[in-house]
Amino acid sequence: MLAFWMIIDQITVGILCNYPLLIGFVAGIIMGDLKTGLVVGATLQLMVLGVGTYGGASMPDFMTGAIIGTAYAVMTNKGIDFAIGLAVPVGLLMVQLDVLARFINTFFLHRVDKYIQQGNDKKVAHNIVYGVFPWGLSRAIPVFIMLIVGSKFVKSVVNALPQWLTTGLSTAGGILPVVGIAILLRFLPTKRFLAYFIIGFVAAAYLKIPMLGIALVGAAMALIYYNRDATSQIENNENVATKKKSLKEENEYDNGEYED
Repeated sequence: MLAFWMIIDQITVGILCNYPLLIGFVAGIIMGDLKTGLVVGATLQLMVLGVGTYGGASMPDFMTGAIIGTAYAVMTNKGIDFAIGLAVPVGLLMVQLDVLARFINTFFLHRVDKYIQQGNDKKVAHNIVYGVFPWGLSRAIPVFIMLIVGSKFVKSVVNALPQWLTTGLSTAGGILPVVGIAILLRFLPTKRFLAYFIIGFVAAAYLKIPMLGIALVGAAMALIYYNRDATSQIENNENVATKKKSLKEENEYDNGEYED
């Protein structure tokens, strides 16, 4: 139930959203071991800091990994290392199922478009609700099977997937982030900050700076830009105030009210 609700929460209301730490916290409460849930969730959280599924991009689902890792850590008493080692392949497996869930939902999306054109509000609402189930079941069914069958099932499924399926899903998963980035750049002031994009690209592609280093450089440039903008705003306000004062003095002089 937690796995089903987790992904729906992530794409709708966002109570726990994209935070393995909070999912591990809830899983720890359910399993009766809060400490293990927090440690597993916090460790996985470090792997997804600053990562999001914007614009249709798929990422390793470490929220599901936090559920499975916490559950097996508590049930088997094999410790946190075992839980993390299990959670990572689970998260990678969920990338494929995430892409599959997105593809299935296109069926309901086309039906929604059709019923919008027909003006059938009830069927539009019904198909939107139907779209919830591919998302929820894409997490709930694997979690249920993993908890029933055992930890070996996870690795066996990953190894047993046919090459054409993994290649196809990986290709689709690689295209979706590009589309997502293109959508984001369309709505962002890209031309205004083109120089910053180039600096970030050079740092990542040519200088091979780690993501943390690029994030720090980006934060520094954002701070410089903010301070420069704030200073410019203050100067503009001062200039406006000076001009108003000059105009007022000129008006008083023209009206004979100016006193030396």
